[in-house]
Order: sequence, then C-alpha cells, then structure tokens
Amino acid sequence: MNRREFLFFTKSVKDRAALSCEQLYMRYLDSTLDGTTSQLFKKIEQSLSTVTFLHVTDAAWLGCEELKPVESILTAFCERGGRIEYKPSKYL
Repeated sequence: MNRREFLFFTKSVKDRAALSCEQLYMRYLDSTLDGTTSQLFKKIEQSLSTVTFLHVTDAAWLGCEELKPVESILTAFCERGGRIEYKPSKYL
C-alpha cells in the first residue's frame, strides 16, 4: 500500500475501516495521471472484503461523477452484511 492509499483508507480495528471521501477524490485524481484508476477501485473492494464496519467521512464527495463507481462498491459491501456509518467532516 502506498503512502497516499494509507491516507484515505485506514483500519482502526480488525473488522473496522475508515474512508475519507475527500482524500479518496485526491487519490482518484492521482490515479488518472498514472493510469491506475481501475487498480484504485479494486483496492477499495479488496480492503472492504476484510472488514464488516466502515466509517465514511466527507460523503458529499461521493456525489461527484468521478467517484460514482464507489457507490456500487459500497452497495455490494452492504449486501454482504457490511455496515456503513456516515460521519460529517471533522473540518465543519
């Protein structure tokens, strides 16, 4: 896992993870420059396969067109029993 991936997706406890959508968007922009966008979304799917609870911050960023693929990833996560908690930005 590279430094930027670590910044937006962290495991706080064995079965829990945190995802900052603002940082995800920034990582998405980086991935468009180096051609790793599909790998980015696959990495998110893989990371979610090992947790049951996800804390999502800055969810407003999910409304942008570029992050639409994340919706289906989160839907699949919930369909297999995962739970998501949306938290407001810590900067508001």
